[in-house]
Amino acid sequence: MRTMMYSDALREAMREEMRKDARVILIGEDVGQGYAGAFGVSKGLFEEFGAKQILDTPICESTIIGCALGAAMVGMKPIAEIMFEDFIAMGFDQIVNQAAKLKFMSGEQYHANLVIRTPGGSGGGTGPHHSQCWEALFMHIPGLIIAMPSNAYDAKGLLKTAINTSEPVIFFEHKRLYKTKGEVPEEEYTVPFGKGRIAREGKDLTVIAISYMVNVAEEAAEELKKQHQFELEIIDPRTIVPLDLALIGESIKKTNKAVVIEEGVLRGGVGSEIAAQIHEHFFDELDFPVTRIASRNLPIPMTPLMEKSVIPTKERIIQDIRTLVGL
Repeated sequence: MRTMMYSDALREAMREEMRKDARVILIGEDVGQGYAGAFGVSKGLFEEFGAKQILDTPICESTIIGCALGAAMVGMKPIAEIMFEDFIAMGFDQIVNQAAKLKFMSGEQYHANLVIRTPGGSGGGTGPHHSQCWEALFMHIPGLIIAMPSNAYDAKGLLKTAINTSEPVIFFEHKRLYKTKGEVPEEEYTVPFGKGRIAREGKDLTVIAISYMVNVAEEAAEELKKQHQFELEIIDPRTIVPLDLALIGESIKKTNKAVVIEEGVLRGGVGSEIAAQIHEHFFDELDFPVTRIASRNLPIPMTPLMEKSVIPTKERIIQDIRTLVGL
């Protein structure tokens, strides 16, 4: 099977859907000419599809999301790109009070067939305003689907599903993943929402890892196996709304222990909600309460050394797990 970069897989998903359906459009800052997206994800799409399907906008996130939502209401399939996840705050009202509630307030006369793609997370010393992970904020809002692919295969498959669903989808892409490579089939495929995967099989501890943290958890797992013969089973939820709680539960029944790892801050994070659901449904299977590993409750610093002191690293994950299980 061919290998492909994460960013190329996203581009291929959009290209294939645009070729099949002229209603699929991409709208955002420099998505066509110029940068071709902040990280070059849409490179070459403007040359193929032109200004009818690739729409460059001013620097105004509320307008990008508002226009995309309006397009969805009249039957288009818009993909709105927000250049950095941090700036999605500028379109908060359009997402939370409009897109998420459109189906309910219209008696299902309208459906927001809308995808909002946005890169986030640490890396590159981009500092407090370009490094945040805000997934937990939107996990709280009914009416939104939240996809967080950790690899090229899922990036393509989940994006194709998102483009063709009738619900608003926030599609979080970690910046560190864009240049990672993975196997991607040449034939048509999709990845369903709410269906996680076992990224690594193990017998001693269940780790639910989110987005780029899947990669970091796999590095930690290698070290723990090598040094202690301790095996992590890593669950990649793929989507956190809907969440594949059944897959998580089956793993916990085997290991009787669970840790949730995310790059968002610890307080009120995605890990808090997943841990709560595990305790509600699988309490009797646990040897001890679910542990959360996340960024410290601080803004992300600019300097790389200080950044590492805030976000979860391989070293911190290994140390926290050693402490947890007494290795």
